[in-house]
Amino acid sequence: MPNVYILLLLAVAAETIGTTALQASQQFTRFWPSVLVIIGYGCAFYLLALTLKVMPVGVVYAIWSGLGIFLIALIGYLVFGQKLDWPALLGMALILAGILVIHLFSKTAGH
Repeated sequence: MPNVYILLLLAVAAETIGTTALQASQQFTRFWPSVLVIIGYGCAFYLLALTLKVMPVGVVYAIWSGLGIFLIALIGYLVFGQKLDWPALLGMALILAGILVIHLFSKTAGH
């Protein structure tokens, strides 16, 4: 896996941590989860910016946001007990399919 994809996956992980902490912060009323939101998003955007040196912004953002949506939905279900209906699950499956198409077939993805 090229280094740019490692940076992108780390950006997704940091954004996922930040968003999970956002839910746990209870609208910024809890101190440590609120701090984690700021750190998570700061790291995510820094790592995202590094990937933009190599890959186009549209491709980077599609992968970053798509994987983030999937991971946050999974964490919402597992950690916070949030349920999703079939249309939501289908929509997320289509997002993941789009990411795979970009990664496997696009010449602009920076392979």
